[in-house]
Formats: sequence, structure tokens, C-alpha cells
Amino acid sequence: MNPLEVCALHRKNRYDLILLDLQMPGIDGFQVMEGLKTNDADGYLPVIVLTAQPGHKLRALQAGAKDFISKPFDLVEVKTRIHNMLEVRLAVQGSSRNYNKVLEQTVQERTAELRESEARYRSLTELASDWYWEQDESGNFTQGFRPGAGNARDPGRPRLTGEAERCRQTTGWNEAEREALRAKIAARQPFLDFVFSRVNADGSQQKFRVSGEPMFNQSCRFIGYRGIGVELAA
Repeated sequence: MNPLEVCALHRKNRYDLILLDLQMPGIDGFQVMEGLKTNDADGYLPVIVLTAQPGHKLRALQAGAKDFISKPFDLVEVKTRIHNMLEVRLAVQGSSRNYNKVLEQTVQERTAELRESEARYRSLTELASDWYWEQDESGNFTQGFRPGAGNARDPGRPRLTGEAERCRQTTGWNEAEREALRAKIAARQPFLDFVFSRVNADGSQQKFRVSGEPMFNQSCRFIGYRGIGVELAA
């Protein structure tokens, strides 16, 4: 239950399998995996990660996880993946050479599946959103573009869409709503369909609905947020 205790417990008990949630208080699952790598004598990281974030799956495999389980759980799938993982673990203990071949093939297959899944996810994102956005670790917008219509990397287009420009304005916002959003961001939590509003200088009201997730670099340092948004009809 305490991510800070995982590495010490693994050194003591040499677990054959660790089910690791990526979203935890204190330190996240990526940081735990980095710690496990430093004290694993046989170089094998016996980790299945648990996540509800599509973008985290490929990153977790690249960080050393052997498989992942998506939330919400399907109990039959969970038992099957655990069974398969333990079989592979026994194979590792019996024959590292054969295991490495199996592992490489498994990772390649899972990576191909993930890329296909993420491509479908991006397509659905484009259909479901007005614009894509990114913020740096200080909360400043760095990108904002309409899916399928060019983006901020295209020098022929403005850096931010009109929606993103309005969202970064500092006046007229409902402060209670913004404070709730700030709390989620300060806790590095993902958020889904968060609605907030602002009153313009002419008295008209605008509402936006955004979803976002935190971004981390390869050193597990927080580097900002990314997500999608729509402007709701008045």
C-alpha cells in the first residue's frame, strides 16, 4: 500500500510478481520501477503495471514493465495475465537465453498492439475534441491546435488556437472552478471532462470542458500537462 516500501520489500522477499499501480501518492509507479532496477540481481523486473491512461502503457513497457492491465479490471483477464507472467518467470529461472527470446517477441507484439490502439485513440480524440493543448510545468500553454487542421508546429499557423488563447486569459474565470482544477494539477492527477466557465467583458459567458493528463520525461520529472478541450454551447 505504500510505494516507498516496495524496493526494500522486494530486496527482502524477492517477489516473483509485483502488481504496480502507476498512480500512487508520494511517488508514482515509474519512479518505483527505476528503484527496483537498481536492486534486482538477475536483471529481471517482475512487474505488471495497472493503469487507466492509454498513453502510459507504452511508456511503462519501455521503462521495464513486462505487461500491463487496464482499468477497470476484468477479473478473468487479470488472472490470465498473472498466470502467464508467472510461467514466464519460471522460464527465466530455468533458461535465461530462451526467456529473452520469448520476452523480446512478447514486447514486440505488445508494442505493436499498443501503437495500433494509440492510433485508434488519437483518431477518436480528433473526433471528440475542438482542440489539443499542452502546458509546461509552470502552467503556461506551449501548444494548442485543432486536430486534423495543422498544429502549432506548423510555422504557417498561429501558435495557439483561439480556444486555447481564451483559456489562458486571467480574468473573468469562476475562481472556485479554477481552484478545483489547480488542486488536481498540483496533485499531478489526470482529469476527465472538467467543466469551467468565464464571464467576458461584454457580460457574455463561455464554458469549456477539458480532459488532461500529466507528462513526465524519462527521468520521471514532471514536465507539464496535455489534453483535449471543447467549448460548450451557451
